[in-house]
Amino acid sequence: MEATSTTTARSQELMALEDRYGAHNYHPLPVVLSRGEGVHLWDVDGKHYYDFLSAYSAVNQGHCHPRIIGALTEQAQKLTLTSRAFFNDQLGAAEKQLCELFNYDKALLMNSGAEAVETALKLARKWGYQEKGIAPNQARIIVAEHNFHGRTTGIISFSTDPDSTGGFGPYTPGYQVVPYDDLAALEEAVKDPHVCGFLVEPIQGEAGVMVPSEGYLSKAAAICKAHHVLFIADEIQTGLGRTGELLAVCHEGVHADILILGKALSGGVLPVSAVLARNEVMLTIQPGQHGSTFGGNPLASVVLRAALDVLLDEKLTQNARTLGEVFRERMRRVQAQRPEVVELVRGKGLLNAVVIKPSADGRTAWDVCVSLMEHGLLAKPTHGDIIRFAPPLVITEEQMHEACDLIEQVILAF
Repeated sequence: MEATSTTTARSQELMALEDRYGAHNYHPLPVVLSRGEGVHLWDVDGKHYYDFLSAYSAVNQGHCHPRIIGALTEQAQKLTLTSRAFFNDQLGAAEKQLCELFNYDKALLMNSGAEAVETALKLARKWGYQEKGIAPNQARIIVAEHNFHGRTTGIISFSTDPDSTGGFGPYTPGYQVVPYDDLAALEEAVKDPHVCGFLVEPIQGEAGVMVPSEGYLSKAAAICKAHHVLFIADEIQTGLGRTGELLAVCHEGVHADILILGKALSGGVLPVSAVLARNEVMLTIQPGQHGSTFGGNPLASVVLRAALDVLLDEKLTQNARTLGEVFRERMRRVQAQRPEVVELVRGKGLLNAVVIKPSADGRTAWDVCVSLMEHGLLAKPTHGDIIRFAPPLVITEEQMHEACDLIEQVILAF
């Protein structure tokens, strides 16, 4: 826990409470939030902030969107959970909406993004054995270096981040890591007949909003198809309008064999994730082989539908595309003024990163984020020198310029 000169006694008390009774598995900025609406957040003392993290893109539709909250509260008074031991009257409609919107045969609803990734991995392996004819227990999945797909023991087995892996072994076998944005390495790896899938983030968010070369995704998908390997797109952070297309793979006209969704699928309200695939892949899993007590519950199903409706009806994808250009243009102007502070600006849509050069006196991206917080804007560094900027997609152009003014003010004074 770190306090700043603006941290009040009330905030310090609440942070100390978490510090004493909670696990120390996060390093949050020293701000205690109590209310949110659209792109706005307020702390316990009533100070206002622009949210430029969006709960890692889970709040694409903005905080407490009235349509989503309305759907939640109406359904919460009727039925919240049945388990999948029975049918419920909301799941089928949610599955239909997902499949029709993204052009898949089947959807499988889970809760967290990590659960959805684990689901996709199991599907790929099962398909590999049943459809590709891989020998039992020999299936392999290719992943990209610097990936981030979650923190379960299975997922960290193919992470290259020492913070995720250190002290948590032994690791699950069956994975091969290749460099991100390296088609030659992928082509060589998929020659192995035991490979059943290639799991990739269209843009590596946690790694620092690493945008691949143009054509990488479409060519990678073609390589996979040529070698009878499933192309698995993790769109948990990049999907649902964030990058200026409904899915990030849409920038290159790719239709993944397995699509993984989460975060904004919930409208930022409650955990819901989904895996989509064609029948040949999805129906390899039979009753009793995979599931979740809360997966596909009626409350989540209703929220999912409202979240998708808001995304489409309010044209949030188009807004992300337009205002992403505005943000990057503003940040490049800041970079031109302070090249000794801002090293690089990159991103797509409203998923962007500003790379901060470490200063001679040891100031880092964390210090920039603390100063931004003190000036009324919340963002978070990743990998020490990178600040990820990802506001809710409901942000207006006026709000964007106000927020960019704050960022410019902080960086020019840094």
